[in-house]
Amino acid sequence: MVVPDAGARLSRRVTVQGEDFDVVRMGRGDPLVVVPGLAGGWRLTTPLLRALSRRFEVVSYNLRGDRTFGAGPLGATRTPYVEIGQHAADLAALIERLGLERPSVLGVSFGGAVALELAVEHPHILDTLIVQGMEPKFRASTASAIVRHILERYALPPDSPFVNQFLNLLYAKKPEPGPAHDMVVQRIWQTPQSVMAHRLAQLEQFDVTDRLWRLEVPTLVVAGAKDAIITASRQKRLAQEISGARFEAIEGAGHIAFVTHADAMAHQVQAHMERVKAHV
Repeated sequence: MVVPDAGARLSRRVTVQGEDFDVVRMGRGDPLVVVPGLAGGWRLTTPLLRALSRRFEVVSYNLRGDRTFGAGPLGATRTPYVEIGQHAADLAALIERLGLERPSVLGVSFGGAVALELAVEHPHILDTLIVQGMEPKFRASTASAIVRHILERYALPPDSPFVNQFLNLLYAKKPEPGPAHDMVVQRIWQTPQSVMAHRLAQLEQFDVTDRLWRLEVPTLVVAGAKDAIITASRQKRLAQEISGARFEAIEGAGHIAFVTHADAMAHQVQAHMERVKAHV
């Protein structure tokens, strides 16, 4: 099934490993798979997808668990608890199902953990790796622990001022009220509440430190210079632990640089890809 989607691109539903995935493809050029973050699916990454599609054939999708199923008080889903390893296996199966031969893979935030897991467990399936907003062993903050506790225990409306104030941490500074911030809040809350809680719990167990030696592809780590969730210095250490990896910081950007600084991030990705080609 192929239907038009916002952004004048094509989306369709693809079934792999017994699960339906909403997949979007846009642009032309070398294939680049973008793995979305903890909430909001590929639609939250639309600013980055559009910027990248000027140079690449961009493929993105919604992670397993994003599709609501049932009527539980906390947004029950058919598969509410999915390990990061399963997300990586889904990604590997999608790459094969879509006929993508060794694409580049870019993971943002939670998607960065999925991309890292893919790269260390399926090193021959991708050509290059880009990670934004992640570290090799996730360290939960007090704020993230509070958010997970609340998401796990209380049914919340999408306009909850108490919870939504924590979303301000995604930016480099408190966001200005308006359509852009409203879009971020709306799309984040399209992911079921219980799924967000489970993914936070999964992140607290995430650790690829002792497997990074398996990484065999050119790697770029991009960080928002003012990321309050995972600081740029912690992301830089990820690059330092990967042989030959590069690190770049985007000035003035926070954790959701893929929304607020999409053009700058796309520029870093393109420069990385050009460097890789130049050394082939």
